[in-house]
Parts: sequence; structure tokens; C-alpha cells
Amino acid sequence: MYLFIINPKSGNGRSLRTWKRVREALDLKKIAYASLFTDSAEEVDAMVTETLDQHGSWNAIVVIGGDGSIHSLLPVLKRTGIPLGVIPAGSGNDTARGFGIPRDPLAALKLILTGSARAADLISVAGVPVMTAVAAGFDAQVSENVNGSRYKKICNAVGAGRLAYVIGVLHTLVTFKPGPVSVTCGGQTVSYPSAWLTAVSNVPSYGGGLVINPQAKTDDGMLDVCVVHDCSRLQLLLLFPTVLKGTHVKLPIVTLLRGDTVGIRFDRPRLAQGDGEDVSALPMDFRADPGAIRVFSALKPSIDVHPKKPDRI
Repeated sequence: MYLFIINPKSGNGRSLRTWKRVREALDLKKIAYASLFTDSAEEVDAMVTETLDQHGSWNAIVVIGGDGSIHSLLPVLKRTGIPLGVIPAGSGNDTARGFGIPRDPLAALKLILTGSARAADLISVAGVPVMTAVAAGFDAQVSENVNGSRYKKICNAVGAGRLAYVIGVLHTLVTFKPGPVSVTCGGQTVSYPSAWLTAVSNVPSYGGGLVINPQAKTDDGMLDVCVVHDCSRLQLLLLFPTVLKGTHVKLPIVTLLRGDTVGIRFDRPRLAQGDGEDVSALPMDFRADPGAIRVFSALKPSIDVHPKKPDRI
């Protein structure tokens, strides 16, 4: 039995169109399933738990939506141990990218029906689980501006979620002011007098495919951190095209860190988002949560799984 969770607002209605194709395929194959429609993060845990209690055995909880929809289900996935299946239909879909999940709905469905789930890490932000990344500072402000914009709806309608983020960068660049930040990673603290952003990642990309931490792996028991610091607005603007391919990591204004624990301390309140959801009220203390859930993935497990000693890179 498969439980499908559909967020009707994901991808500007793309999730509903996707669900129609998936449902037809399921009926054709005579596969048993149940479905829930919800766009309320506050209600989804109770709704899913109630549905799960109605049957004794579940093959997967399948999300037809984006990273925000997946985020709201992480507690119940951890609690039950039921594998996560993803059929991407959101604006960002960075979870799907991080696990090599096909964009085509029927190909993603085939992976769930015929593939096997593997263990995957989560980021624990003061006890709150996050799948993809936590963005704090400029990048979080960009995400906030994009989510409240009209251009996001337009970009989603034409299948260009990444373009919305690029527009948001230009939008935010005018008003954002960098400031001091201290990052403690694996027990070592580094201070930056003028930091623009810090991103703590479990998958390589965020913001609809921006490869902020290309070295990140979903099952290595480590957190990867990117700090952009000590640069002008023009340098920051020129940085973002390089993030599309992950080549920004070679620039002197970019520092990469890695550890199983991370602490971030700003000199002023900063917006922070995990999986695109606001986590600003939480202490910026992170730890890796190795093997917290299982995910149907097209990628092979990492060779170097869960190293014992964190290091700086």
C-alpha cells in the first residue's frame, strides 16, 4: 500500500496535473494506494498519522510536491520508518536533485515501485529536521523575497523555478547589508567580519538548482557549509552565475567547512530558512542526523559513509 501526499499549491498547480498522470498509471497497474490533499504544514502530521493507522503495512509515503511539502513530513517519516518517495512537482525540487530522482513523474513513480530505499541523513536544527539546506543571511532573504513575489508564479508557470531565484538575487542585492558572523564547525570557530551568507547543506543544491555545496552527500553523516564573505556587491553579483555549476568554490570570497556539528552566530538577527521554511526563531545550532530516514533514490550510496572525524576543507 502506498500513501500519496499531494500539495495542490505546489508548482503553481503542477502537482495536480502530475497527480492525474500518476493516478492513471497506478489504476492501470492495479496498485493499491491512498491519497491525501493538503497544503497545511500544521495539519499534515496528524492527517498522515490517522491514515497510516488505518492499514498495517505501507510501502512508502510519496510526496507529489516540492521541498516544503517534504519538510512537513520529516517528523512522521522519522517516527514511523516508512520510506519516502518523491515525485517532484514544486518550484525548487532540490530534494529530488539530491537523490537523482527523475523529473518525469512516471519515471519517478517507476523508481518508487521497482527500486529500493536507502538510508539518508537529515540536518537537525535545534531538534527540527531539515532535508536539503538551511540558508541564513542574504540567501534566506532572497528566498523570502522570491516566495512573496509575483515573478515566482510566472517562472513556475513556465517551468523556470531557478530563474525566479536569480531575479530574487537582484531584488535583494539593493538592500541587504552584510555583517560579522562566527561559524563553529567540528569544534573549530572561524570569524568573518563581513559575511553575506552561510548555507548548511545535506544536498548539493538549493534555491531551485543552485549548487551551493557541490561536495555535499546525503548519507555521509556530515554537514557541509558555504560562507560567502568579504566582497563587494558587484563581486557577489558576479558570484551567483558560478553557483549554477558549483564553480564558486574556487573563489577567495568563498570558504567551505565540513563537520558533524555546526554553530552560527550573527551580530544581529538574520532571516534563516530550512527547506524554504522559516526557522529564524530557532538557535542556529546544527547537527547531522545520520540515517534518520529512508528515501527511494537513483543514486548509489556514498563510498565514504559516516567518517569518524570531521575536518575542515
